[in-house]
Amino acid sequence: MPKSALDESRALFIRRWGEMASYWGISRTMAEIHALLYVSTEPICTDDVMEMLQVSRGNTSMNLRSLLDWGLIERVHRRGDRKEYFTALTDVWQMFETIVRQRRRREVEPILETLDRCRDMAKKSGDKTADAAATKAYLARLNEMDVFLRAVGTMSDLLLKVGPKGLSAVSGLMMKAAG
Repeated sequence: MPKSALDESRALFIRRWGEMASYWGISRTMAEIHALLYVSTEPICTDDVMEMLQVSRGNTSMNLRSLLDWGLIERVHRRGDRKEYFTALTDVWQMFETIVRQRRRREVEPILETLDRCRDMAKKSGDKTADAAATKAYLARLNEMDVFLRAVGTMSDLLLKVGPKGLSAVSGLMMKAAG
């Protein structure tokens, strides 16, 4: 049976979303499953995800579990059916907010903690070593990284605070600042 224009459009979106995955630091399959659930108007069971994307059961299960952990999809139970069905968040702002919060918790906060630990360790050697200049330069670089990551975090917080209604205003201010 020939595919409809809608089916072809969905397939293109899923493929492109999957291609972008490497830029986001997630697997292609995870992104494709997310895209499939995002564009689907009805919840989809694991078997249907496997069939539609030609992915193994293990890979499908692992990626569904990851998407659940991220809070980007939800389980949906159908009365009388033992299968688990899944649906994605469809509100783009809510999806963005969820991703930003998860990335901060999983990636930014651990590196900030590591920066603190590294600074403490380096300060113990302090000026007592022959490498005082190297220690000073190292600490300066760690501090620059810390300032940058915290500034990006502050910008993210502000963006989340203004919400979707303030997005165009913030965008306009940033465009003015950029010249």
